[in-house]
Amino acid sequence: MPVNAPAVYLVADDFGRAGSAWRETDLETADLETVIQDLIGGEYCRPIKVVAFNTEERWSEDVSEDVAREIQHRCDLLLSDVPSHLQEFVDRHAPQDTRQFSLRLV
Repeated sequence: MPVNAPAVYLVADDFGRAGSAWRETDLETADLETVIQDLIGGEYCRPIKVVAFNTEERWSEDVSEDVAREIQHRCDLLLSDVPSHLQEFVDRHAPQDTRQFSLRLV
């Protein structure tokens, strides 16, 4: 039995009239960094939430707020807007009053 097995991250996605579902993902690429990159890259239609779990350690957690804050942070660092397909997700999980904005120095 492996010790300290990594957490697996799954994204619930909204497909509109077709409904919502947990997106299928490769076990090898279900890590946090890949999920964040895939979210920013447009791999998900309208993400609803992100859940992390580790069956060996017997825990699970809704990490949507942390992921939304990280997406906002990366966009702020790049001085770019949150991609339109993620704006609702970020607005829902990282409220405006808790965001930090980066100012461009000229």
